[in-house]
Amino acid sequence: MNRRPAAGFTLIELMIVVAIVGILAILAGVGVRKYVTNAKTAEARNSLGIIAQDAAAAYEKEGSQSAVLAGKTTGAFSRHLCASASTTVPAAAASISGRKYQSSNADWNADNATNGGFSCLKFTMDQAQYYMYAYALSGVGSNVGDSFTATAQGDLNGDGTLSLFQVTGAIGSKYILNVAPNMLEVRPDE
Repeated sequence: MNRRPAAGFTLIELMIVVAIVGILAILAGVGVRKYVTNAKTAEARNSLGIIAQDAAAAYEKEGSQSAVLAGKTTGAFSRHLCASASTTVPAAAASISGRKYQSSNADWNADNATNGGFSCLKFTMDQAQYYMYAYALSGVGSNVGDSFTATAQGDLNGDGTLSLFQVTGAIGSKYILNVAPNMLEVRPDE
């Protein structure tokens, strides 16, 4: 009589399959985590790019030193960087520690009376945000060498260590605003 071997898998074959599936699950988890983190950091990169564009537009905006000119006179053309924001949005890093913050128009328009900060830049965010934003002016805002710095700080994992994204711009010779081509990123995955 011919005996047929038993159909099925051996225990070793099943253990190998389980090990391979486990390794693939770990790799998929790491890949998904990196993808989600990259999607969250895109907020800071995009927002700082917009703030830099807004700073350049505000600098190039036509302005004069006085409101009214007398007949047959001229006024000096003036360009100015926006003044520093008086507060960050949100006001404290604890508001974005491992969570999102929903800002309001009042947050972004804190300097509306002086037309400085984010109000001067005409920058706001309607959606909930992972990062705390700041804008600072160095100098008076109209001289060669005066500069601005826009920053975004976040704490995506809630461990208290902040990531930093930063873009700068400075008034160069011939009073042209030069914005840094690269963004500074320190611990972007935090």
